Amino acid sequence: MKTIAQQLNVKDFPFEIKDKNNNLIYYENSNNIWWIGEYDKNNNEIYYEDSYGYINDNRPKPTAEFTMDELVAKLGYEFKIKK
Repeated sequence: MKTIAQQLNVKDFPFEIKDKNNNLIYYENSNNIWWIGEYDKNNNEIYYEDSYGYINDNRPKPTAEFTMDELVAKLGYEFKIKK
C-alpha cells in the first residue's frame, strides 16, 4: 500500500497536512515514516495512528439505542428494567 506522499508523488519532505485549526493531521518523512492524527472541536487529539502499527483511538463511540421489543428480540426473552 502506498503512503499519501507516494500517491501524490511528493518529493519535498517532510510532508505535512494541517486541518483548518492548524492541527497537524498527517506527517510523513523521506523514509516513508508517517503518522495521522484526528482532533475534537477543542483541538484535543482523539485519534493517532503511525506507520509502526501503533493506534490510540479515543474517538467517541456511538450509543446504541433500542426499543423494548428490539431488546427482547436480541436477548430472546422478556425482561423488566430495574430502577
